[in-house]
Amino acid sequence: MNINLIGMRGVGKSNVARRLSVLTKMPVMATDVLIRYETGRTIPEFIAEHDGDWRTFRDLEYDVLGKLAGLDGVIIDCGGGIVVDVGPDGDEFYSERKVTRMHRLGPVVWLQGDVERLAAKVSADPDRPSLHANRTAIEIMQRRAPWYDRAADHRVFVHQGLRQQVAEQLALSFGLQGPTA
Repeated sequence: MNINLIGMRGVGKSNVARRLSVLTKMPVMATDVLIRYETGRTIPEFIAEHDGDWRTFRDLEYDVLGKLAGLDGVIIDCGGGIVVDVGPDGDEFYSERKVTRMHRLGPVVWLQGDVERLAAKVSADPDRPSLHANRTAIEIMQRRAPWYDRAADHRVFVHQGLRQQVAEQLALSFGLQGPTA
């Protein structure tokens, strides 16, 4: 069984994935890292090279999910936009194709967080390029929330600084290993 972690930028997917890996001895595969490996570029470099158009990046996410299909026993740390695709007009829409691939890989866990706190946390991070020229991070996160919910089999709220407890909760929920003392 694989476990897919989804959620907004800055919620702590990578942090929870690493902690869950320590508890379960399951390796972590991060979709954004795999894309960086395949393209030889950081995400900001890749998006700048495509004039701010996220469509090609969203297609790469879909391809990476397909490549992970042969794996079992992996924690998949999905990028924040894994539940969306982008139309020619630049607007995001729910990605049936990527969500279907995630469900084939294993259960999908939505790590939820406070939108205002997350937007403030990621706004000054140069490794996180703008998602839309005319929308704020808060607007994008609020727009995506129903799509995360629609994609999710499980939902866990991540309170600031409580990522270890989230990892322990997930390990118990999936019967992978109890929390360490």
